[in-house]
Amino acid sequence: MPVYLDHAATTPMRPEAIAAFTDALGLVGNPSSIHSQGQQAKRMLEEAREAVASTLGCDPIEVVFTSGGTEAINLAIKGLYWARNAGAARPRILAPGGEHHATVDAVEWLEGAEGARAQWLPLDPEGRILPGVVASALVPSSDVALLTFLAVNNEVGTIQPVAELAALARDAGVPVHVDAVAAYGHLPVSFADLGVDALSVSAHKIGGPVGIGALVLGRRSAVVPLIHGGGQQRQVRSGTQDVAAAVAFAAAALAAEAERVDEARRLAGLRDRLIRGVREAVPSAVLSGPEPARDGTDERVASNAHFVFPGAQGDSLLFLLDLAGLSVSTGAACTAGIPEPSHVLLAMGRSEQEARSALRFTLGRTSTEADVDALLAALPSAYAQAARAGLAERTPGSRSAATA
Repeated sequence: MPVYLDHAATTPMRPEAIAAFTDALGLVGNPSSIHSQGQQAKRMLEEAREAVASTLGCDPIEVVFTSGGTEAINLAIKGLYWARNAGAARPRILAPGGEHHATVDAVEWLEGAEGARAQWLPLDPEGRILPGVVASALVPSSDVALLTFLAVNNEVGTIQPVAELAALARDAGVPVHVDAVAAYGHLPVSFADLGVDALSVSAHKIGGPVGIGALVLGRRSAVVPLIHGGGQQRQVRSGTQDVAAAVAFAAAALAAEAERVDEARRLAGLRDRLIRGVREAVPSAVLSGPEPARDGTDERVASNAHFVFPGAQGDSLLFLLDLAGLSVSTGAACTAGIPEPSHVLLAMGRSEQEARSALRFTLGRTSTEADVDALLAALPSAYAQAARAGLAERTPGSRSAATA
């Protein structure tokens, strides 16, 4: 069987989520209908909302189901921006470099279409958002529409000081959106305790189905909706709600939360072994993000190990490992088959060459010691081959260079 080490992209559906999903698919009834079958669907939907809310430390009414993390992020960023600019000009959006493309592209769209002004905040060399940088950017706060940032960097796994950053913005009267997609299921996520205005999550990252996520929106937070229609969810998101997906999302959320602490401990052990093994197999490999810590001060999510492999293209390594039966990720976007350097690593101050030489290994519920063994067995040969190819490409007059 292939070895799957790309759980940050998506993770297998949990058996309990599949069972809940297939059972709910047999339900007939629109949850907005007032007849008995519609009300049965509504009851199942609202029970699912309550279950998801219980794992996010919020009230059920604050959970707005969406089509996934991308829609939730767009609704939060665009909706908060429009609401904040309804009565006064507040064009500035504060966001760190290295955010997920759902955030980057939404902010850049607002710049081009709505006159927003993005202020991309620098990261430190380990991918941290520094509170002092955020505090400085909030002065003056009168023209700031919102602050948005990742709770956990989806590429290098750095855990951010969410509550501290949110407090700075709250004191300045600036609303905060947090992309918690990469944190949910791995870290405690309490909307009430974090003190943010909006928080995005996705079901398929925790073993639920693709196609559903949620925006947690505070009772007092105002957004302008992206989608207009029946106003089914607080007039924030219109459209007939997907009961079966919501039920499956709830089943996955409850299961993930029940095992979160023990699973984080298990995955941290696998992660640390993987990191040690990669360093032994490829001594030149450089870990991106914080060093692991097992004393309660870990600033790296338990599921993530991200490396730069000097002299080798990340996409070449990915394909060679794929041929060996291992699924991993470069963590970099590709457009029309042209590999782009990781914008996250560039924001962390790495060179363009380093940003093209990265691989991300991410673990999940189905990951085992045998998976780590398989990677460590295949990596030295794959790296040697990728490094030779990289050297040939950089050598003037070589066949690779001549045909590039």
